[in-house]
Amino acid sequence: MKALLSALFAVMIGLTFAGSTYAAEEKKMDAPAAAPAAPAATPAVGGEMKKEEKKAEKKVKKAKKAKEEKKEEKK
Repeated sequence: MKALLSALFAVMIGLTFAGSTYAAEEKKMDAPAAAPAAPAATPAVGGEMKKEEKKAEKKVKKAKKAKEEKKEEKK
């Protein structure tokens, strides 16, 4: 009888621990699903940054070309 009660007690503790762990994991799974609105806006901002970077690169290329043309004109 003592062994049976010990085994039952161990199973109950195990189920309690497993249940609380499962609930914590479920909360973690729910949290990202509730907040996709913020990351959805991020790619648009990232896209704008890429556009700005491309514009900056074009300006740099134009400046380099202008400098090269000035050097050629001086020769």
